[in-house]
Amino acid sequence: MSPNPTRPLETTGDNEERIKRFLATASHDLQSPLRHIAMYAELLLDDLEETLDGEQLQSLRMIMEKAQAAQRLTKALMSLAGGAPQVTPEEVSLQALAEHVWPELVDETGARDATLACRGLPSIRTDPALFGLVLRQLISNALTYRGSSPPHVAITAEQEGESWLIRISDNGTGIDPAYQERIFEPFWKLPKAGTAPGAGLGLTTVQELLKALGGDISLEHSDESGSRFTIRLPIA
Repeated sequence: MSPNPTRPLETTGDNEERIKRFLATASHDLQSPLRHIAMYAELLLDDLEETLDGEQLQSLRMIMEKAQAAQRLTKALMSLAGGAPQVTPEEVSLQALAEHVWPELVDETGARDATLACRGLPSIRTDPALFGLVLRQLISNALTYRGSSPPHVAITAEQEGESWLIRISDNGTGIDPAYQERIFEPFWKLPKAGTAPGAGLGLTTVQELLKALGGDISLEHSDESGSRFTIRLPIA
């Protein structure tokens, strides 16, 4: 009997193609349901605006706005997967963006005891949809991989030469030094009990989105006291 063939090792190019196919397929499949959610919410607003109270109207408007925002994000991911990302830079309040995504992520992760420190953040020129996705993923990770203490996330920003340095710190479980070089690899997940479900593409997507924005990301520090990621973005 002949020996079993050895499975070839995946190259960086193979992984890049896999993530592009994954992003393209997932984003494409989401477009239709998101479009219908936004469309029906708009129809309901037109038909029922005179009969609903203020809270009901606000809820319906929120459904429509969230569906439209998700449409924009999936289109951005599709363009990223196609190799020609559509980047639309504008002036974005980093403070307002952080405060906007925070309550949503607290609800999604169930981290009701979490706190956020982000006072005095500047406005930056970037694509709000793409950078919003970056910020969401990093904060979500910080709230998901929590330690024994209530989660605490801190966001700071400073200029260094022609770049913004945006640091996102947490007091979570930290990342074992043996794995810190692998966290940006596509489809790789931290091999330990209690790991959150998912495809293992969160930090990979963050890295690719920041490349499209002309920036990058690195893990500046991580131990049992928590982790700190540093984003570098061009100022102009």
